Amino acid sequence: MIEVDLEVDASGLNCPLPLLRLKKGLMEIKGGAIVKIIATDPAAHLDIGVYIEQTGHTIIEFLKDQRTQVFYIKKKDAV
Repeated sequence: MIEVDLEVDASGLNCPLPLLRLKKGLMEIKGGAIVKIIATDPAAHLDIGVYIEQTGHTIIEFLKDQRTQVFYIKKKDAV
């Protein structure tokens, strides 16, 4: 089990709201902390994946079933 510093539940929200909730959550935690985001939008992995790639954060685990996607994201350390 991954210990998280913040959990963001974006269930029931459509694009771009899960990504916006993730961005807000990342602003609330320190570098190296882990945020868990739960999303039901089928396209969430696309938006979140591109954002993570562009910003340098790390997806440490991604779980998906028929309805839900769960991301564990480690915030990059401040430079």
